Amino acid sequence: MYTSVVIISKTIAFVKTTLADAEGGHDWFHIERVYNNALLISKTESADALVVALGALLHDIADSKFHDGDETVGPKMASRFLTELHVDTAVINHVVNIIKHISFKGGNETQNFKSVELDIVQDADRLDAIGAIGIARCFNYGGFKNRALYNPDIAPNLNMTKAEYKNSTAPSINHFYEKLLLLKDRMNTETGKKIALERHNYMLEFLDQFYKEWEGQN
Repeated sequence: MYTSVVIISKTIAFVKTTLADAEGGHDWFHIERVYNNALLISKTESADALVVALGALLHDIADSKFHDGDETVGPKMASRFLTELHVDTAVINHVVNIIKHISFKGGNETQNFKSVELDIVQDADRLDAIGAIGIARCFNYGGFKNRALYNPDIAPNLNMTKAEYKNSTAPSINHFYEKLLLLKDRMNTETGKKIALERHNYMLEFLDQFYKEWEGQN
C-alpha cells in the first residue's frame, strides 16, 4: 500500500502525461490551478485530504467535451488508475463520484451526490472558470472550436437543457451569461464565495470594456 504522498505524486505524473497535448484551458496547468485552489479552500473546511487531492487532480482526466460527449471515460480512467495503485475502494468510489458530479452541465440539473470534498473541488474548478484566467480560458476554447467572439444578433440562452449546453456553438461572449457570471452564486464554501466575488467583478469590468470597444467608444 502506497502512502498518500506517493499516491498523489504518482497521480500528478499520470495527469501530466495524459494531458500533455490537451487544449490550453483543460491542460495540466488547469489541473494544477484547481489542485492549488482546492488545497487553499481545504484550510477552512473539514475534509478528507486525499479525496480532495485526487478529486482535484483527476477531475478533468478525460473531459467529455474532448471525447464525443462521453461522460463515462473520465470516471473509468480514474478508477482504473487508482485501482492499479491499490487505493482504498471507498476513496476510489468517492473520487469517481466527484468526477461524475463536478461539471456545470448547463446548471439546470439536480446534483444527486453531495460531500464536503465535492464542494471543495467543485468550488476550486469553478474559480478557475472565472476572473482573468476564466476569461482567457473562455476565449481559448472558443478559438479551439472556431467560434465567433461576439455576435449581437445571437442572444444568450439562459434556459438550456444539458444537451443544448453541451452542443452549443454560440459566440464566446454568450458563455459569460450562460455560465461564468452564474458561478458566483453557486459556490459551496465561504472561501470559494469570497474569492469568486472578486473574480466575478473583474469579469463585469471586462465585459463593460469589451462592449465599449466593440461599439467604438472612447
